[in-house]
Amino acid sequence: MKVGVMLPVGGSDGPGGRMPEWDDVRRIAESAEEAGLDSVWLADHFFYRAPDGTTYGMHEAWTLLSAVAAVTDRVELGTMVLCASFRDPGLVAKMAATIDEVSDGRLILGVGAGWHDPEYEANGLPTDHRVGRFAEWLEIVARLVRGETVTFDGKYHQVHEAALEPPAPRRIPILVAARQPRMLDLTARWADSWNTAWFGTVDDRVKGRLREFQSALATAGRPENEVTKTVGLSVRDPNQPAVPEPDDHAFAGTVEDLATLFKDYESLGVEHLIVGMEPMSPRSVERLAEAKRLATA
Repeated sequence: MKVGVMLPVGGSDGPGGRMPEWDDVRRIAESAEEAGLDSVWLADHFFYRAPDGTTYGMHEAWTLLSAVAAVTDRVELGTMVLCASFRDPGLVAKMAATIDEVSDGRLILGVGAGWHDPEYEANGLPTDHRVGRFAEWLEIVARLVRGETVTFDGKYHQVHEAALEPPAPRRIPILVAARQPRMLDLTARWADSWNTAWFGTVDDRVKGRLREFQSALATAGRPENEVTKTVGLSVRDPNQPAVPEPDDHAFAGTVEDLATLFKDYESLGVEHLIVGMEPMSPRSVERLAEAKRLATA
């Protein structure tokens, strides 16, 4: 099983609950690589506005990811997940191919349809038909990064003999975060990996999500082993200061308990765990790496 970590991108993810800086992002990425973890991931938002109206700023994901690619050598690099509405499909395919070149083939292109209305409205983006727009966008991106010359005349997106020049160095894996039936069907059709999040202990919620995705794969006629199953976990270190906004589902057991949890997910067929750490610190990274070593011993 692979274990990766979310990097601090905004809000109160930095030390002491402050807005993270580039040095904070780099520190966690380098710690993950040195500790033996498998991947690092960045969220993609303009900002997040809480129900009480408080707005939390975010750094731009692609820019940070290219910088992380340049200061690491081994860990896979992912977006968790890139919002389709923010960038047109041709640009995303081009950027993905370039980051994969910079990183020597380490990109996992995580994508989704988007959901946070306040950032859409603030930036003049349409909030209607998000899944319909995503369906067209995903097909174009997937076909481009897989080396096709694409002509597509959709309701929301049009391209004419579009191709990547130079082509992507390899077939870049596409991860889709999906929960509802239409999104699960799109994932089963186009994706190399699927993600569902955020969880703590193995419970009926995550088991139900896995069953629903298995059903979508069966409907699409794809073998179950063709699509990697990934799960987003929230993990809290009780021996470090609490974060300003803790996740109610975060797992707060010992390192030994965490190793057992990793095994529990692996027994369900989950192949990659993507961990949101509380707090996001080098010590939290070391703790996850220790649990992974115990789980695979």
